Amino acid sequence: MAGRLAEFLDRAFPEDTGPIAARRAFLHATCAASAGGGSLSFSTAEGPKERTIRPPHALDRLVDGLVLSSAEVDLLLLAGLAEQHEGFDDILRSLHPQNQPRPTVGLAMQLLAGSDDDRGILRRLMESGPAVRAGVIRLEGDTSFFARHLVLADTLWPVLHGSAVWPECIRRVAHPVAMQGLESWFDEPTPHYAITALEHQRACTILVTADDDEAAFERGAALVKASGVGGARIVLPVDPAMELEKLICVHAMARGVVPIVRLPKADGPGAPRTPSFDGYPGPVVICAKHAAIELVGLRPAIAVYCDRLRPSAYRDMWQGILPNLAEDAPVLAARYPVEPSFGQKVAIDLQHLETLEGRAAETKDIAVSVRARSGAALTGGVKLIRPTATWHHLVVPANRATQLHDAVDRLMLQAKVLDEWKFLEGRRGARGVRMLLSGPSGTGKTLAAEVLADALEVDLLIVDLARVVSKWMGETEKNLAEVFEAAERAQAVLLFDEADALFGKRTEVSDAHDRYANLETAYLLTRLERFEGLAVLSTNLRQNIDPAFMRRLEFVVDFDEPTRDERLALWRGHIPEQAPLADDVDLPELAARYPIVGGLIRNASVAAAFMAAAAGSPITRAHLVRAVHLEYQKTGRAFPGASTGPS
Repeated sequence: MAGRLAEFLDRAFPEDTGPIAARRAFLHATCAASAGGGSLSFSTAEGPKERTIRPPHALDRLVDGLVLSSAEVDLLLLAGLAEQHEGFDDILRSLHPQNQPRPTVGLAMQLLAGSDDDRGILRRLMESGPAVRAGVIRLEGDTSFFARHLVLADTLWPVLHGSAVWPECIRRVAHPVAMQGLESWFDEPTPHYAITALEHQRACTILVTADDDEAAFERGAALVKASGVGGARIVLPVDPAMELEKLICVHAMARGVVPIVRLPKADGPGAPRTPSFDGYPGPVVICAKHAAIELVGLRPAIAVYCDRLRPSAYRDMWQGILPNLAEDAPVLAARYPVEPSFGQKVAIDLQHLETLEGRAAETKDIAVSVRARSGAALTGGVKLIRPTATWHHLVVPANRATQLHDAVDRLMLQAKVLDEWKFLEGRRGARGVRMLLSGPSGTGKTLAAEVLADALEVDLLIVDLARVVSKWMGETEKNLAEVFEAAERAQAVLLFDEADALFGKRTEVSDAHDRYANLETAYLLTRLERFEGLAVLSTNLRQNIDPAFMRRLEFVVDFDEPTRDERLALWRGHIPEQAPLADDVDLPELAARYPIVGGLIRNASVAAAFMAAAAGSPITRAHLVRAVHLEYQKTGRAFPGASTGPS
């Protein structure tokens, strides 16, 4: 081709002067270098260099993948000629009607077509040949056919020369693929089938879905890596154009990698548009959130759903990414059953921490990292609490405290009982803990949930029922789904306060509203069973909870009004040691005289402290009695009055 272009230049510019002569000499040199098959031979004093086996050239991959003819290869090279050397750029500008550095269709005809038949074949190739249909070459210009010019796919020419550059319009993800803990998942039937298809480069679409689109994207990349082939992770925009789909295919084909495409989140009620990748000769991995994904086109499909990993896989994951904390892997697996990609990010945080502070990472540092990375994407229906209360702050009878400790143990020991000892094997709802805390307001139900979260070293998510429950049919289920997903993403304890408003008894169906209310309850039942963390329901009206929920609860803890000794412990717990108490303050007297719950004791303690601060004096008995009196007034109860001494 370089020879024909050189000959054409000889005819077009017969004068052998100026820069044209230099361009002609370069073209002739290029033609001579390629006369022996398109490669140059080099030798040294020691003799010819030894040939080495190299991977297929990018151009060979395009030719084989698209079954390009030699004429189309010539068109491809001609289209990229201006990017090869500045001399070609100047020549093509001088030959273009609009002074652009592009070869026109007319120039291609003169260089590559020797007869009318050749011109007809070449025209069909430039109008609808495989290279044009695939987007390797396109014709541009709002003019006559022969004045239009050939344009190579964006940044394809550097790729043909071994460069790793990608077009700016293709948004790629390049961080390392997390593989720890996925070994057992790879051996499952469907992932194994997908890996086999990837190994043999079958022309198929592998649809990877999960409850979270990020998890699906990372698992799809892990499948490709497990197959031993290269992959390119690409995030599609909301409404990808057909030209972008073609460009992805061209670059993946030239590089010999598998496109791993993450679908955008649906911008509306429908599912996002799924690219077809029709005509692509190899496998494509499409990753999306588990939903109504419609695959278009006629490519064979393999559906891979990313279920939660086995507890043993989580142990392997933590051992692999945090070898210094390998002994704590069983505990970490129970507390943080996260995706390997998320665990990898936590490991990066801990490595950075070790570098900055010069100390070995601890399990408490993992809790900080998990909070930092998961708490930023919470839905509006939940309120996040960083737990600070410990077992020391909780004043409950010993049998109630034992139940709460048992709930923590049940979560932490699931791997041993359910996986090693095979209890409840294959049963739905076997994992996770669901518990009900019932009792009057102020008896410590929310505090107990915070203590449980602190014991597990996770956050507490309190469901805001006002923002979750909707009068519009179907909206409540949608909001609840976001709440559960937020709790699973944050690995947090989930608290439904005033749960009787949401988990109330189902009623007889008398109208459409009753039917949809019952559907909400049915959805809650199934979603609560699938939740593998700690879900806490608190209520003042235990009798209003639907019996179907009661049957699914592992623990029911009743919070009664505190006894005299418990009230004394509460007074001592809510008045700090640093607080200036007057000599007339008798906490045993207050505990005996005023039978109020812990929440009111806390309020009275704080109110008395502000009264004393305003008066510029220590906290006196009068301050505390007045504060208690105010709490009685707020609750509408009769105040017992102030006594003159302990009873």
